[in-house]
Amino acid sequence: MLRRLVLLLFCCSLCSFAQNKRPFTFEDMMQLKRIGEPSVSPDSKWVAFSAVDVDLEKNTKTPHLWIVPIAGGEARRLTPEDGKGEDRIRFSPNGKHVLFEATREGATQIWVQDFDTASGTLVGEPYQVTHISTEASGAIWSPDGDYILFVSSVWPDCKNEPHRTDDECNKEKDEEQAKSKVKAKIFTQLMFRHWSSYFDGKYSHLFIMSMGACAAGSAEPPAAASSNVGSSACTPVDLTPGAHDVPPFSLGGQDQYSFSPDGKEVAYTSNIDEVQATSTNSDIFIVPAHGVGEPKKITTNPGSDSTPLYSPDGKYIAYRAQLRGGYESDRFRLMLYERATGMITDMTPNFDRWVDSMAWSPDSNDIYFTAENEGQAPIYRLVIDPARLPQEWLRSLFKEPVDIEDGFNDSPVVTPDGKAIVFDRMSVRFPNEIFIRRIDNIGLTHGLSSKVGGDIETREMGAPLTHLNQPVLSQVQMPPLEPYWFEGANKEKVQGFVVKPPNFDPNKKYPVKYLIHGGPEGAWGDDWSYRWNPELFAANGYVVVMVNFHGSTGYGQKFIDAINGDWGGAPFQDLMLGLDYAEKNYPYIDKNRECALGASYGGYAINWIEGHTDRFKCLVSHDGMFNTESAYGTTEELWFNEWEFKGTPWTNRELYRKWSPHQYAANFKTPILVVHGQLDYRLDVSEGFQMFTTAQRLKIPSKMLYFPDEGHWVLKPQNSRLWYQTVNAWVDQWTQ
Repeated sequence: MLRRLVLLLFCCSLCSFAQNKRPFTFEDMMQLKRIGEPSVSPDSKWVAFSAVDVDLEKNTKTPHLWIVPIAGGEARRLTPEDGKGEDRIRFSPNGKHVLFEATREGATQIWVQDFDTASGTLVGEPYQVTHISTEASGAIWSPDGDYILFVSSVWPDCKNEPHRTDDECNKEKDEEQAKSKVKAKIFTQLMFRHWSSYFDGKYSHLFIMSMGACAAGSAEPPAAASSNVGSSACTPVDLTPGAHDVPPFSLGGQDQYSFSPDGKEVAYTSNIDEVQATSTNSDIFIVPAHGVGEPKKITTNPGSDSTPLYSPDGKYIAYRAQLRGGYESDRFRLMLYERATGMITDMTPNFDRWVDSMAWSPDSNDIYFTAENEGQAPIYRLVIDPARLPQEWLRSLFKEPVDIEDGFNDSPVVTPDGKAIVFDRMSVRFPNEIFIRRIDNIGLTHGLSSKVGGDIETREMGAPLTHLNQPVLSQVQMPPLEPYWFEGANKEKVQGFVVKPPNFDPNKKYPVKYLIHGGPEGAWGDDWSYRWNPELFAANGYVVVMVNFHGSTGYGQKFIDAINGDWGGAPFQDLMLGLDYAEKNYPYIDKNRECALGASYGGYAINWIEGHTDRFKCLVSHDGMFNTESAYGTTEELWFNEWEFKGTPWTNRELYRKWSPHQYAANFKTPILVVHGQLDYRLDVSEGFQMFTTAQRLKIPSKMLYFPDEGHWVLKPQNSRLWYQTVNAWVDQWTQ
């Protein structure tokens, strides 16, 4: 009883303290450092990472390198305060050097600098190790530190020309294209544009390069150049020539290539199907690291196989797989390829969640991975026992059920000594910070409870290593994400979330911003977003409501698949029922002052809502599909539309028209703000123009925010500021 009373008094004091803080602002959000994935030193003493600084007035985002001791202590900048920007740091295997990406004079190359592991500082001056005209990125060290592997986009027909080097050929072709007065393009295949750029004839390839003679300027060169790689020590060798991307395009996540532990082999991901626009069939290939020998395809699955990761003992390659071809939202399974026999085992046949980022333990006995689950992303442990394959053993590192305040976890890295897992975590209340989780001999320990920023309390076993955003977060109110469950379509359980406004008064009535996520196979959860930030939406006096409708991730594959061919069916029912539930159970919601907002599929849902209900005072449609048939003809990843609408507009026109918002324009009534970017090739800007034109001709109050320099997302800082200002002003206009 006494313990409960003390806890109650403590919580009340926190609430009182929170009331004295100010609401979160856009300028606050731009001050936050955007932390990248962790890199652990070989001696398990240091964690290095990049953190992006935003300069709102200069309209720039600049990454810098940071470091923090694993034993605990303050994080500090590794690179100078006046540095031009560095990213993607990686320790050499002996711990005496780091490599990173840096952009100088408009070109991104790989740089190396000596590292003092005793003090955790960089020594001497950085030295550039790649000088390839087509730039270099994504570098990793070979296990012996003698080589680096990196990515560069090159012209495939420049390979082995008789009178000039490959790089001379690439440079001349790039210069020709840049200087040409004719900017016309001729296409002979699909995928002639993708996301925000047109195909320019170049493909990303993997290159390997010896580090010996490339270390000029180093006090202690990384290694001696003793291999037969390349015609000279600093000449990179193309390991994946041809007209295919290696690695394929990705929106982020784990590297799609890696070295074998002995450094003699490289595994990578590539899609070699003839028609890329209708294929999700990426495969895993292996190739000799010395550059002599043809690549060997080791997977035959018709769906996606990606992110190969060798076990430290060299026996296995772990990777993620989707079994159904043509479907980007099939379940991601963890697969194991046994190198000696070629046997492939599904390690998660009964785990009905998507396997995401993963890491091996140093002894090769365990794989740790993240998987989204009901608004969270716990870390799971999979024990690799050859005697029991394919039987699996999965258990969460954190106590079940996972507390909703624990946030999202990503990018796990097991320290080389095997004593801890380092990872990044975010929440709706704070962006990425680096966390650590200690492991004992049994596999789990009780850990610590500590603060990330302000009054944000972590209740699980992980503890934050970094507190870079504490200065901002400690000054502002960041209300928690509150989950609720209701009976949705098909009488199935559906999850929703609420974020209350700062200085919340339960006796007042608040207007609502109803957010609808994209994907459609995506989800809201206790994670952070700079583009659609629930805290920022709530900050000016709104209750934010979000629902993970049928089709959302984190609730099992059957729930995800329910949206296929039913875009305006069960998902729309869930959205309406979820809002009904919130209105009924949260008396502080003013149901007469509600505005719905969404992007991508969420934009489609807004356009669908426009023709199917008038319960909202206003709508915001960002990058929304308006006409399903025209959207098919102007998009690039055709497999998406063909899967979701079960065919093409000429083979299944009835379904396309059934779920097309434009068919219901006669019912449009609600004031709508339309947002679209010219460089959005996923959902062409014409979809936004059609929606706005229709609203204007129907004399519906409407406005369009058009970005000539943005794609599917609004990324530039000042554009982002205008976006939030315009969206919030539109909602205020109709709900206040």
